[in-house]
Amino acid sequence: MTIAILNSKGGVGKTTITTTLAGTLQERGYAVLLVDADPQGSAVAWHHRRAEAERKSGHLACVQITRTTLDRDLASTNADYVVIDGSARLEKLSVSAIKAADVVLIPVQPSVLDLWDVSGTAALVKARQQAHGGAPRAAFVVSRQIPRTLLAQEVEEAVSALGLPLLKTRTTQRVAYPEAAVVGRTVGEYAPGSKADLEAAALTYEIIAFCHA
Repeated sequence: MTIAILNSKGGVGKTTITTTLAGTLQERGYAVLLVDADPQGSAVAWHHRRAEAERKSGHLACVQITRTTLDRDLASTNADYVVIDGSARLEKLSVSAIKAADVVLIPVQPSVLDLWDVSGTAALVKARQQAHGGAPRAAFVVSRQIPRTLLAQEVEEAVSALGLPLLKTRTTQRVAYPEAAVVGRTVGEYAPGSKADLEAAALTYEIIAFCHA
């Protein structure tokens, strides 16, 4: 199962969701391949810190692929899950990631500007779906939400106009996420039992269910 996390806008929590998902799947015993398709290499840097701390990478392998042949490069893998941290602003690379994916997740922050910007990524996904019988499946994920704000309440209505579903679980702005990233950990490893841990676990379970529905 290949899951691509894509958004043409930077700074929306894309890498946080990618590494949280990949690491949490690993914690649950799955063989995971983390693919960094962003030239900035943030997911690779996170994995390096993780490997240094553990002196091993366990079942979580990581590669950086920034070629537009990404879909062909990933045609054969033994991993249970391949999780792709997509590139912002490189449309051809995003198209290749969409081709490779069984499921595309589009992180979006609940702000007016982010909701406007995300339409381009949604259009790329929908074009692929129209040409390939509805594949890949795709959904929005609200990222870095500030609880109890008006925009947080209205985001579902806003994204529904773009024609893709919205996952129920949302990530919120919690300090545990950046702190965990600094040491190459998931929030479940860094702060077990915390609100961030429960949130990440719920998001992972919902994504797995969405993948296999």
